[in-house]
Amino acid sequence: MDFLNSYLIYLIPVFGLIGIAVMAVKAAWVTKQDAGDGDMVTLAGYIADGAMAFLRAEWKVLGGFVAVAALLLAWSGTTVATSSPVIAVSFIIGAFLSAFAGYLGMRIATKANVRTTQAARTSLAQALKVSFTGGTVMGLGVAGLAIIGLGSLFILFYQFYVVNVAGSTVNGEAMAKALDVLAGFSLGAESIALFARVGGGIYTKAADVGADLVGKVEAGIPEDDVRNPATIADNVGDNVGDVAGMGADLFGSYVATMLATMVLGREIVSHDAFGGIAPILLPMVIAGLGLIFSIVGAAMVRIKSETDSVQKALNIGNWASIILTAIATYFVVQWMLPEGEFHMVRDEVNGAVKAGIIPFTKNGVFMSIVVGLVVGTLMSIITEYYTAMGKRPVLSIIRQSSTGHATNIIGGLSIGMESTVLPILVLASGIYGSYHFAGLYGVAIAAAGMMATTAMQLAIDAFGPIADNAGGIAEMSRLPEEVRHRTDNLDAVGNTTAATGKGFAIASAALTSLALFAAFVGVAGIEHIDIYKADVLAGLFVGGMIPFIFSALCISAVGRAAMAMVEEVRRQFREIPGIMTYEGKPEYEKCVAISTKASIREMVAPGLIALITPIIIGFAFGPEVLGGLLAGVTVSGVLMGIFQSNAGGAWDNAKKSFEKGCLINGEMYYKKSEPHKASVTGDTVGDPFKDTSGPSMNILIKLMSIVSLVIAPHLNANHVAPTAMKQEVIKHVIVQAYVSPVTKIDKKG
Repeated sequence: MDFLNSYLIYLIPVFGLIGIAVMAVKAAWVTKQDAGDGDMVTLAGYIADGAMAFLRAEWKVLGGFVAVAALLLAWSGTTVATSSPVIAVSFIIGAFLSAFAGYLGMRIATKANVRTTQAARTSLAQALKVSFTGGTVMGLGVAGLAIIGLGSLFILFYQFYVVNVAGSTVNGEAMAKALDVLAGFSLGAESIALFARVGGGIYTKAADVGADLVGKVEAGIPEDDVRNPATIADNVGDNVGDVAGMGADLFGSYVATMLATMVLGREIVSHDAFGGIAPILLPMVIAGLGLIFSIVGAAMVRIKSETDSVQKALNIGNWASIILTAIATYFVVQWMLPEGEFHMVRDEVNGAVKAGIIPFTKNGVFMSIVVGLVVGTLMSIITEYYTAMGKRPVLSIIRQSSTGHATNIIGGLSIGMESTVLPILVLASGIYGSYHFAGLYGVAIAAAGMMATTAMQLAIDAFGPIADNAGGIAEMSRLPEEVRHRTDNLDAVGNTTAATGKGFAIASAALTSLALFAAFVGVAGIEHIDIYKADVLAGLFVGGMIPFIFSALCISAVGRAAMAMVEEVRRQFREIPGIMTYEGKPEYEKCVAISTKASIREMVAPGLIALITPIIIGFAFGPEVLGGLLAGVTVSGVLMGIFQSNAGGAWDNAKKSFEKGCLINGEMYYKKSEPHKASVTGDTVGDPFKDTSGPSMNILIKLMSIVSLVIAPHLNANHVAPTAMKQEVIKHVIVQAYVSPVTKIDKKG
């Protein structure tokens, strides 16, 4: 035990190395599987080449951004005592690992897709094994890289800024400096995540809309038909949006959650066996354990027959990882945290705890973690209800499709709005419960508990686009119906897991943003945010507006790119003879080029809004107004994210329900029927909701919070002097307002 006490900090990156080692083994297994015949390999090659072309184009743009941002961060690190130019190095490493995580997912997904198609020729069980193993590679790669990166950098910064500096303390400025420099890692990760998510979302939905509107509705052929010029771009989009984008997204969430908890943990005085840093180490240890138990849970995902439930198999693995993590976390908390009560340094006045502040214990910390796990589970269940086939919300959209396109749109919008109620109540209860058990640290550690099994959550999420691509390759290769039936089975489950993954992501973002918000308030040196002040209230309203303009930019970008795609697909059908009779070959590369150019061009403006707004507001109006801005962004962004993701998911599965037939008012309707055409319109509207602007909301609110946390020391330094100057004036006003009346009463007495 003494060995663990002394070297636990060095064991944290080992958890990540274990994850990377298992990932390498699974990736090698996927690569060894049969890739099918020549046509399948050729089609898969088109998809892989298109995906890599997009990444290269995106990296060129982001490389310039990273260089400029790193220079600015290096300069800013010289202006305050609690930062350092090294923050630029931390930023570059975070950006690189975030991009690399997306690349790893992209590479394995473009290998697993065609191998899943070939496996579906033999059995559903083998197809699930190949596709889910591909998803597991993505999950383990993201979690492993995050733990290695954050854990290793913390070891270096802790040694350099705290251990090697005489007179430094864990709760003092030395540790604050180490964590501020470490925040650069999270800033780099989230910055890349936002651009990857927005750019990938614009790419995939521009192609999807073109393939749907012209291929399905106008030409009357399947979306993934080899005759559809946009089908390759559509399948590439599944990878750049739902794989690379989601990978970078959850990498950033994972890191931001741990960082927020560590920053708040610095404010807790802990007389533990780890030199007082147990509250700082705890979130990283929980993440490491979650990674190990995600490996265990992934091994339990299997089916035996064609009739077994794929969703049930995934649920078993997911529940196993969550339950094992919860059990292990109890013993870890009991071991790492000492007996007695804790409180945060900010809650002290003259060495005593402020009135109204309730100290917490290590049992309260564990209960907060349990709250986080429960919130994540409930969010997934609620999201599944609102987006899954056969449930009341999707069935209501199907019924409204029978009366036309407009009523389908109305039905989807109302379901999306309704779907915000239960998740917000769950989130509110989770925030209240976790704060009750362990204060602000409890809210942060609840988010860490929720994100602990990120590897498993991402494995389930990434399995969906792999299965979707597998179905596309089966359709384009004109394989037997039984193959497409198996891939459709996986794809249907994948649609639901994608929706629940987005619900999980937005829930974690809400808790993480609140924790980052609390960390920002502490670092910026403000005790509270008073919305009675006109400037703070104005900041609140401006913050509430930002998710709307952000969504507008994303959706309009998809619309513009989709228009170009539709025109190109129509042109090819019109000008290339023999496409419909399989005699002419579509020019797939032109559709791929349209999506690539549009996504790279259009991702810049939304990204700059998230990065620049906090800086302008913070330095122009001060930290308290910036706090109001963050509050508005968080509340509005969470609501918009839930609404858009769930509405889009419900529209999508309403459309897919027609593939097996839908009973409406006693009559069966199938594909190519009028209700089906209405559902295609709804799905087309929902595409940018669920895959572009909706999922980007969680990155938006986290990135703005992280930018605010990084600039907080500068805001604190700029506003300490004015605040100090005002103190005597404020005290004088208070004395005149309240002491004088008391004096008069005394005289009367």
